[in-house]
Amino acid sequence: MVSALANHRAEDQKRKMNEPLVFLPEMMCDARVFGPQLAALSPHYTLTMAPLTGGDRIEEIASRLLDALPRKFALAGLAMGGCVAMEILRRAPDRLTRIALMNTTALAETPQTAADYEPKIIKARSGLLADAVPEFLSPDQLANGPYRNEVMALVTDMAENLGVDAIIRQARALQRRRDQQVVLRKCKVPALVLCGEEDGIAPIKRHSFMAELIPYAELKVIEGAGHLPTLEQPEATTAAIHDWIKQPFVLQTPASKV
Repeated sequence: MVSALANHRAEDQKRKMNEPLVFLPEMMCDARVFGPQLAALSPHYTLTMAPLTGGDRIEEIASRLLDALPRKFALAGLAMGGCVAMEILRRAPDRLTRIALMNTTALAETPQTAADYEPKIIKARSGLLADAVPEFLSPDQLANGPYRNEVMALVTDMAENLGVDAIIRQARALQRRRDQQVVLRKCKVPALVLCGEEDGIAPIKRHSFMAELIPYAELKVIEGAGHLPTLEQPEATTAAIHDWIKQPFVLQTPASKV
């Protein structure tokens, strides 16, 4: 009995190590936006953080990432990273073992919201990147907690690390992104739809909508978090990701979604 249990644990650990987990960040962000998760999960899983700097269209970014990523992998995308994750799901569903979509949307920009990027792009291009950051991501879009200013300072530092050109390409890619509702309906892998309770960009109802579209999705709302729950409530976010990774590959479709 002890031997069988030990063998089961060994096989489970082997499976986890053979299922790389790829993180895709929000625009303006580097690996530090997943810093708490990388630190907590790295002893147990093979982790990769893939940058979103490979083009000015979501399709181009996804195509370049697929050329570099493992043959099979789990994928977790935050905000813009979620948009790229859905495009990867559209292009190569057979390569994904599971998907997590965090603080994101399956909807395309409207003409008005796409146009809203232009003043921000102009400000960033004019050399005022630090002033443009809170226009791309307003402090009010984070939870009103004790670490809001600290998180915003980190976002500004990450943006400066990426550089103006990369951020403008990211903004252009978001302006032109496609609607992915049909893609989500066809998703056949375990899915986590996660959002901060106080997200001022992608509210809970938008995530509930995405979770209803996906046959094998679980919706997780992180209390006390806004648009960047990975930093605002890192322990709760990490726990949700860990539970998602532990789900079996084959799940039973909930009766409400049949």
